[in-house]
Amino acid sequence: MGGDPDAAKLVGLLADPDRLAVVAALALGATDIAGVAGATGLSQTEVALAARRLGRGGLVRRDGASLALRAELFAAAARTAGEHRPPPEPLSPDPAADAVLQAFVADGRLTSIPAHRGKRLVVLDHLVRVFEPGVRYPEREVNALLAVWHPDTAALRRYLVDEGLLTRSDGVYWRSGGTVEV
Repeated sequence: MGGDPDAAKLVGLLADPDRLAVVAALALGATDIAGVAGATGLSQTEVALAARRLGRGGLVRRDGASLALRAELFAAAARTAGEHRPPPEPLSPDPAADAVLQAFVADGRLTSIPAHRGKRLVVLDHLVRVFEPGVRYPEREVNALLAVWHPDTAALRRYLVDEGLLTRSDGVYWRSGGTVEV
């Protein structure tokens, strides 16, 4: 594992149940083949074979029967993988709005509802775009559309109505505000 630890290589090393058990035992304090065997229930031969593969991969340092996990490689691999991750796609053409959305939206879901009204308005303006202007939605459909974003559909519905982005009458909702893309 030379200079830059490779996260994919680390995951590959841990994909085998015996190697994973050996790493876990070493992380929990075992320091030799006998100790790892006792902690894992693996035979000393199985531990030695797994440790040899982990040693070739650079994750375990071996000195005779003594074993040491190079745990620092996990943090280094995570840092390296993070540096090579492409930047997230912007959620808004406005940099200020995009910064708010990046803070509260992950993987197409709202991680939390912002407490600060200004930030909440940015998020609500983004969410209201799932509603087509001119279309009337029964409450259950509004809930279904909002549930994709966050489990607290009642709070989102209330905020959207209170901020004038949706209007409600007799259990039917329609879009009445927000940014419309043309």
